[in-house]
Amino acid sequence: MTEQATRPDAAKGAAEVQPLLEVRNLKVYFPVTSGVLFARRVGYIKAVDDVSLVIRPGETLGLVGESGSGKTTTGRAILRLLEPTDGQVLFDGEDLRKLNAREMRQKRRELGMVFQDPYGSLNPRMTAGSMIGEPLKIHKLYDGKEDYRKQVGDLLEIVGLSRSMADRYPHEFSGGQRQRIGVARALAGKPRFIVLDEPVSALDVSIQAQLINLLQDLQEEFNIAYLFIAHDLSVVRHISDRIAVMYLGKLVETANYKDLYDNPLHPYTKALLSAVPLPDRTLERTRERIILKGDIPSPRDPPSGCVFRTRCPIAVDECSITVPPMREITPEHHAACIRL
Repeated sequence: MTEQATRPDAAKGAAEVQPLLEVRNLKVYFPVTSGVLFARRVGYIKAVDDVSLVIRPGETLGLVGESGSGKTTTGRAILRLLEPTDGQVLFDGEDLRKLNAREMRQKRRELGMVFQDPYGSLNPRMTAGSMIGEPLKIHKLYDGKEDYRKQVGDLLEIVGLSRSMADRYPHEFSGGQRQRIGVARALAGKPRFIVLDEPVSALDVSIQAQLINLLQDLQEEFNIAYLFIAHDLSVVRHISDRIAVMYLGKLVETANYKDLYDNPLHPYTKALLSAVPLPDRTLERTRERIILKGDIPSPRDPPSGCVFRTRCPIAVDECSITVPPMREITPEHHAACIRL
């Protein structure tokens, strides 16, 4: 994978390009219950807590953070695969949370998702062609059996598979091929926005590169916007125009990919980047490692003030009192830290 060139839309800035997706103050809280028949609510797990982000047409926003930070829940809540507790999800100016079941079903044609597990996300009792063609049937996007078979074959070829594979079952494919089937299924409705939930984390490194290149080619050809969820920052760098860093349900830093890697601001981002291996062995041996103490706290009982303060190397007493707002430190580079 080579360093990507800055895309035109990414370079223009937020003021010049209207967002395709705008998430405002998104919250996803899961109730914690106790007592007889679990009828008494004793608290909440704050999986996503006041997250706001913007994605423009044809752009990729990388969403990164440790396991348990709320990345996947954010992606699912945006698509309403999980119902948000609060907030707005504006898709092309329309709030998805205000749509009823029928309206949301129609809107799903413009939205897609590729899941993390290429082995668990495909129905073992359905052929590849049937799974890819299911969105075509749901949204009535074909004209007769011949057109249906042609569209399924075209989708297989678009993702680098053979038309003859339409009649095969998932167990007959490798992990990389299964994930390509997942991509083809997501493309079937001709979506404008796709959530990619760690789509390469279960694949070998060489296969990861092939799939990343495929996703970039598809984006360029069809002008699709991506939310690319991952914990591997080295992978995110190669596909993202901008990157958002998430910790314990909150965003702590957002910037274009070059600024974030060249000049990380938040101490959590610095710690994540210090763990990414460098190809230069001399730099790898001499650079500073930032080792975070302790484990990520429970979202049921997050720390007061800044959620990162219990592991932060630069925390002060005020951090336990003040919830740091996300503010612009340099042009289009935002971070949530009172020490900046």
